[in-house]
Amino acid sequence: MNPEKDFAPLTPNIVRALNDKLYEKRKVAALEIEKLVREFVAQNNTVQIKHVIQTLSQEFALSQHPHSRKGGLIGLAACSIALGKLAADPDPNVKSGSELLDRLLKDIVTESNKFDLVGFIPLLRERIYSNNQYARQFIISWILVLESVPDINLLDYLPEILDGLFQILGDNGKEIRKMCEVVLGEFLKEIKKNPSSVKFAEMANILVIHCQTTDDLIQLTAMCWMREFIQLAGRVMLPYSSGILTAVLPCLAYDDRKKSIKEVANVCNQSLMKLVTPEDDEPDEPKPVVQRPADPNPDDSLAKQEGTVSGGPDGSCDSSFSSGISVFSPASTERAPVTLHLDGIVQVLNCHLSDMAIGMMTRIAVLKWLYHLYIKTPRKMFRHTDSLFPILLQTLSDDSDEVILKDLEVLAEIASSPAGQTEDPGPLDGPDLRVSHSELQVPTPGRAGLLTTPSTKGLEYSPSTPTMNSYFYKFMINLLKRFSSERKLLEVRGAFIIRQLCLLLNAENIFHSMADILLREEDLKFASTMVHTLNTILLTSTELFQLRNQLKDLKTLESQDLFCCLYRSWCHNPVTTVSLCFLTQNYRHAYDLIQKFGDLEVTVDFLTEVDKLVQLIECPIFTYLRLQLLDVKNNPYLIKALYGLLMLLPQSSAFQLLSHRLQCVPNPELLQTEDSLKAAPKSQKTDSPSIDYAELLQHFEKVQKKHLEMRHQRSGRSDHLDRRVVL
Repeated sequence: MNPEKDFAPLTPNIVRALNDKLYEKRKVAALEIEKLVREFVAQNNTVQIKHVIQTLSQEFALSQHPHSRKGGLIGLAACSIALGKLAADPDPNVKSGSELLDRLLKDIVTESNKFDLVGFIPLLRERIYSNNQYARQFIISWILVLESVPDINLLDYLPEILDGLFQILGDNGKEIRKMCEVVLGEFLKEIKKNPSSVKFAEMANILVIHCQTTDDLIQLTAMCWMREFIQLAGRVMLPYSSGILTAVLPCLAYDDRKKSIKEVANVCNQSLMKLVTPEDDEPDEPKPVVQRPADPNPDDSLAKQEGTVSGGPDGSCDSSFSSGISVFSPASTERAPVTLHLDGIVQVLNCHLSDMAIGMMTRIAVLKWLYHLYIKTPRKMFRHTDSLFPILLQTLSDDSDEVILKDLEVLAEIASSPAGQTEDPGPLDGPDLRVSHSELQVPTPGRAGLLTTPSTKGLEYSPSTPTMNSYFYKFMINLLKRFSSERKLLEVRGAFIIRQLCLLLNAENIFHSMADILLREEDLKFASTMVHTLNTILLTSTELFQLRNQLKDLKTLESQDLFCCLYRSWCHNPVTTVSLCFLTQNYRHAYDLIQKFGDLEVTVDFLTEVDKLVQLIECPIFTYLRLQLLDVKNNPYLIKALYGLLMLLPQSSAFQLLSHRLQCVPNPELLQTEDSLKAAPKSQKTDSPSIDYAELLQHFEKVQKKHLEMRHQRSGRSDHLDRRVVL
């Protein structure tokens, strides 16, 4: 190229830079050309614009020198960018002329195999954030042209323009949105064809941002892209899990108006969850991972999803995202080590679970995530247990039964996981959440079986008899504290919660530990109410069938120990203590207890509980007790105990019910046969020698004395005595 030749209106500096072998110099020249053409546009100087284009085309783009050709092509691209403001000119002649020039430039670019894409992309990225509709349309048209050129691989530069495309997708013009949708659809097709060459990590955060926008089209499109990214890239997406969850979880609570977004978000959520494996619980030594091939192995943790995404619906950018700012990490590489950032994930889950305004399905999804993480990565999750515990307990007050069930599954897993089998579960997450060692301490060996299953006989662990850890006792303590501070929760959901826990954990351990804790409960009124609730569950719930059978005969030392533990706490409520004796066939002791009732303060509430016990005796659970009434000779204390209850009751419906039952007790003389006179079988259950019944009776009197003192201290009013019923 002749340096002496006149290239006006291009300046000598621009000419030298266009011919330079360095890309940076050619880029500077292109920016100068864009500035120059803009000035000509402002002056409406079409002659000079034609000169610039002609010079760049003939003297540079068609030059034999490779650097000159590159300079000419990037210069023409700069002209095209500058002329794109002309596309919005109201004068039809100007607009038509600009379109003609634009087509000419596109023809030159597409027909050249030396187009400087590296130099063109920065110009495109800087202009893609224009808010002008015509300029946006102009940009989209250029991207479509470049995508259609076989020799140009625009996919490599997608991270630099993807955010701008999503912003254009939110344009008010229907035509522009449709064009942008087509562009994104083409890109997604290319990504699915060549996943091994896609920079998934560099675009992950861009998708996270646009998945949170309020524009339905942008959000759905971004969510569709996210679904494909997770399925194609696999564990490469794991480091971005917290951001993905922030975007996806709220969508799970959408109603039918946003059904499509909800469905795609659900697939994203499920697919991401499957990426977490037990290997993520190993020490934090990230392993490099290679991008997946186009056809993911069917044995991989992700399930293939049916259907394809065509660009899908449009979407627009969230207002918090600054235009033109690149959000991908330049340090990320395709062989970057994959690490599950559990701290960030737990923080997101905790935040969503703490938000009372969040939808039910989102809360369920959060709890499913927590359960999944405790199953797959228990060692690392137990570092966060103390920070999660308060919100998990609070969630028990949720309005949804399904949420409570999932919450109980998480709490049960925490309480039974071998990973929590330690006195010191690890560093706590906050000073205000620290728990004293006394709360976490396992009770003394004297209360056998409290934190262990009846495995002394070689029984293998099963879902119904899991091992318990120090968190189990902490859970029981805090659950009872919650019931105490929130009585409505106890009244409405108490039985439901305890019954479900008996299914998830070992029922014996639950009752043993709660009884042990209630024995030291200072709020005697609450202790009485709680004991009544536990007793009702014990006597009526199908979930407790096995435990009732264990207590019915008291054949083993474990069952006798459980009876004594329950008895001591059941003493907070006299009537429940009698019902426990009926359940365990301790009829003589039941009679001794009823004899003591004459020394108690008999209130209306007390008589109401006696009434309920009479009703309970008529239920199927006490069928064996009613049948034992046939054997009058060997069950005298059962009959005397029932008569004792009858004498306590005023002549109410319950009185009539029990009276009629006792009238059915046969005359022992009439039942005697010749064989029975010779050798009457002794069916009366003898007292267990290992149980000190006298000491238990003294304990009952002591506890009831405390209740009497407490009631008088609390009332301090004479009207309290008016409620007494004198027999």
